[in-house]
Amino acid sequence: MQWVGRSRPQETGPPRETQERTRSHAPRVRFLCPAQRTGVKMNEDLKVNVSGLPRDSVDAAASENVSAAASSQVPAVQPEPELAVNPWDIVLCSSGTLISCENAIVVLVIFHNPSLRAPMFLLIGSLALADLLAGLGLIINFVFAYLLQSDATKLVTIGLIVASFSASVCSLLAITVDRYLSLYYALTYHSERTVTFTYAMLVVLWGTSICLGLLPVLGWNCLRDESTCSVVRPLTKNNAAILSVSFLFMFALMLQLYVQICKIVMRHAHQIALQHHFLATSHYVTTRKGVSTLAIILGTFAACWMPFTLYSLIADYTYPSIYTYATLLPATYNSIINPVIYAFRNQEIQKALCLVCCGCIPSALSQRARSPSDV
Repeated sequence: MQWVGRSRPQETGPPRETQERTRSHAPRVRFLCPAQRTGVKMNEDLKVNVSGLPRDSVDAAASENVSAAASSQVPAVQPEPELAVNPWDIVLCSSGTLISCENAIVVLVIFHNPSLRAPMFLLIGSLALADLLAGLGLIINFVFAYLLQSDATKLVTIGLIVASFSASVCSLLAITVDRYLSLYYALTYHSERTVTFTYAMLVVLWGTSICLGLLPVLGWNCLRDESTCSVVRPLTKNNAAILSVSFLFMFALMLQLYVQICKIVMRHAHQIALQHHFLATSHYVTTRKGVSTLAIILGTFAACWMPFTLYSLIADYTYPSIYTYATLLPATYNSIINPVIYAFRNQEIQKALCLVCCGCIPSALSQRARSPSDV
């Protein structure tokens, strides 16, 4: 360049306004000597000579610095913000609220009515209590997930949910066993032995359910090893498999018992028809009603629980969470349907509800007779 290697004649200093304007536009000149403040171009040339680099290298480095500065000024594309609350969690919480309210009515009616102390009502109350705890577990899980997140709360809520849903399924099996015994041993069913057996079933089913719920709390969880997680964190894959296989076993046992119940109901309906000289059509209608009732009970139970059970066996934590929500939500619906099938269809509970609500029993309800199809 023209300023390299040549001496510049001594010049008087520029005016004060020119010096201030030069310092404001070229702040980097202040690090150079006073004799080199008169031009930006001269300063750049001096920097090149001091660094000892060729002009091309300096230009390339300068262009890279300019491009880097320009790229730093371009705003980075921010990722889309996640939703504050998962809509699936809201649906599960709403389902838990409905479950809690519905089953709380059944529990209060059975608890406050001394006439509802038969083994059948104790088992229906156990089912309602289990579903009530399941609904509360869903609500608590929603609250803890967004307000109080910690490993301890996760273990407590998942333990409560596992224990309550296990008690619900076991109570359904106990009700099935009780119905079978009430038909097969009709003459000796209303005895002290039946009451003792009912209490024994309640102790076993609640003890087993509580033990299953305590497994995650006692250390059988995947908080330390995420690779062992199932579709429901923090349950391990082995824990979920045990629960699924147990459900399939209980469903097969319920299916076998209801087949036997259906045969007994058909035989009783035929005997009643012969004793009272009923027509064959009446016997057919009664039998069909009993079969349809059993089909509704088993079909509802299988439709609610089977998708989540099978999905838990084949999937793990790597699968999309939407599949877990889509299969778990129908399982919660079973706790909504249970009071309708097992409690509100019962005549004694209907009478108790009418007494609580309006203080009287409708005449149509008091005169209704129990048929063999009401199983």
